[in-house]
Amino acid sequence: MEVTQTLHMNKGVGEVSYAMNCTVQSNIISRTRPLVEEAILKILSAEKVPESLGIADLGCASGPNSLSAISEIIDAVYGRCRDLGRPPPELRVSLNDLPSNDFNSIFSSLLEFYRKVRAGRKCKEVGHCFISAVPGSFYGRLFPSRSLHLVHSSSSLHWLSQVNSSLCCCYSSLVEIRSNFTSFYVSMQTPVGLGNKDFPRVNKGKVYISKDSPKEVSEAYSEQFKKDMRLFLESRSEEVVAGGRMLLSLMERRSSDPTSDSAVLWDLLSQALMIIVNEGMIEQDKVDSFNAPYYAPSTDELALEIRREGSFLVDRMETFLCRWDWGNHVGMTSDGVSRAAEQVGRMVRAVVEPILEAHLGAHIMDRLFMKYEDLVKYRYLKGEESTENLCIVVSLIRKKETTE
Repeated sequence: MEVTQTLHMNKGVGEVSYAMNCTVQSNIISRTRPLVEEAILKILSAEKVPESLGIADLGCASGPNSLSAISEIIDAVYGRCRDLGRPPPELRVSLNDLPSNDFNSIFSSLLEFYRKVRAGRKCKEVGHCFISAVPGSFYGRLFPSRSLHLVHSSSSLHWLSQVNSSLCCCYSSLVEIRSNFTSFYVSMQTPVGLGNKDFPRVNKGKVYISKDSPKEVSEAYSEQFKKDMRLFLESRSEEVVAGGRMLLSLMERRSSDPTSDSAVLWDLLSQALMIIVNEGMIEQDKVDSFNAPYYAPSTDELALEIRREGSFLVDRMETFLCRWDWGNHVGMTSDGVSRAAEQVGRMVRAVVEPILEAHLGAHIMDRLFMKYEDLVKYRYLKGEESTENLCIVVSLIRKKETTE
């Protein structure tokens, strides 16, 4: 699909909409609150409180979570100023996403947001808070030099800008993905062996790295992650003031070997797609020519790329589990297991349906996710590990340059 048309997460308030299925992302924001408070504590020192504080949320999307991170940051700023007995600074808040993001829905909620900000603050003064939109991809410059004190990005950086070009030679289409808390343009390039008739298929029957994937697949994904992360860090290094902070959360894997720590949710999606293929709804070539533009790095892998780029110091790095289900299924009734599987299916669909629909077509989506839920349920009934991801949150400090 070679287009300037855009894709986005499922809109509205239906049962498979993002608005109704963003619990995982909301929980991740809540888990990172202590690091937000710690970062604000360091930025607003007893010696100096900036008159104007630049804050950016990268990949804000829209919906119920679009302003939640900003709300927590504002709470932390006002709480710190109250403790210091000082008036709060003016706040320059930038919400970043792609130009086609539904910024209007965010703006329509700002009056109520401002009202809650003023009503909920217990300090004597309430400073000015200016919220604006900055459309564009975070894999590049977005803001003026040295204009930001705090950058926040949640559930975003595990999405790649594209499938690695070293494996791509058949066709390329530009689409927009908005999943979790981010949206960006992705070149839906088809890797050699996955979409080119002149080469054998490489990652047959899979949409992501699996235990059966040849090493060139994981190597290509890893290489693309390195390129994207370096570009992200280089861009932010120009925009963040010396001593400024970044708080980044993204999905992670436990093992240094991508093929030995297979992503369960992607594996189940591959299995569901092959069922659809066997039913004759789509051709296998469609599945074989799709690779998810996603990569969950290991802790060491992420830390290495931060060190290599060199502009930021790692202040703290923590990992935690984020569940896509209700936890322990032992002793749960069949109906309970079905409801848990349905919950997982809806949340996954809200995130990945736009990507799949662009490549495979809308006509298979209902059937695909029906089979997906069946696979999740079967997994639970067998007593296999629950559907969960490891998440990493890292707090970074912008280094001082020798010329500064």
